[in-house]
Amino acid sequence: MESGETVRVLEEKYAEVFEEELRGLERRWTHDKACTLDDIRGILNSLYVYSGNDWTGRGQLQNAVLSATIAAHEYFIAKMETTDR
Repeated sequence: MESGETVRVLEEKYAEVFEEELRGLERRWTHDKACTLDDIRGILNSLYVYSGNDWTGRGQLQNAVLSATIAAHEYFIAKMETTDR
């Protein structure tokens, strides 16, 4: 793949994963009344740890997936902190 095509593929994957993760978080928040922001923060903290544990190298695609997953959790938490359940 040429570098321009690689960037496009990574950007598309990032957007796809971000939207999927956000939908999943919203669905869980709506249907699981036991789910709290602390639960979501706990998942986010685990994702941060996983992100730092990359001593073998994940590759560009997996890094894009993980970055999008983290971003979706951060976005969701920020949004819910300003919204009544």
